[in-house]
Amino acid sequence: MPTMEVLLAFLAASALITIAPGPDNLMVLSVGISRGQRAGIGFGLGCALGCFVHTLWAALGIGAVVVASEHTFTVLKMAGAAYLVYIGVMSWRFAGQATLVKLDDGAVEPISAHLRRGFIANVINPKVALFFIAFLPQFVDPARGAVWLQMVLLGALFAAQTVLIFGSLGWFAGGIGKRLQRQPALAIWLDRCAGAIFFALALHLTNATR
Repeated sequence: MPTMEVLLAFLAASALITIAPGPDNLMVLSVGISRGQRAGIGFGLGCALGCFVHTLWAALGIGAVVVASEHTFTVLKMAGAAYLVYIGVMSWRFAGQATLVKLDDGAVEPISAHLRRGFIANVINPKVALFFIAFLPQFVDPARGAVWLQMVLLGALFAAQTVLIFGSLGWFAGGIGKRLQRQPALAIWLDRCAGAIFFALALHLTNATR
């Protein structure tokens, strides 16, 4: 177990990193504003769960293998970019509607659908894997026990604070979006702006290097 001082320092650093503007923040905000609070919160929770997966990869050494392989890194990078483009296209295609995709009974998509999108968008981003490989070991002390177990614990704490912050961002953005979407014409442009953000993030990811 890391010391309390280390845990507090880790949580402080993690919160600052999570709050700082970045791809995940932009996605949560854009989904929340364009699709509402349920969608924003769901997408944010999905990203948080994805962070824990990256933690497991880092602890087990899988993340290092991915980053070390140029081919694997490129494949994941392009897959992540393609998925972001897909979400962006759906935002444009269904601009102004209540959901990206309508269910058979016409009901609004459940929060689990947005959670799944956030999870996939985060997990297949190799830049996130690279971040955890570089970030977590800085707070690990081999003298205090199994390194992998300390990394899993730290990753769980990171994911927990991400749930709070991203969930709050989604709720806040959704509240703003709810007011803005009372104007149908504006709702269409909100969806298109969200789509443009996903396109830009996809382009940014394709240019990413290790």
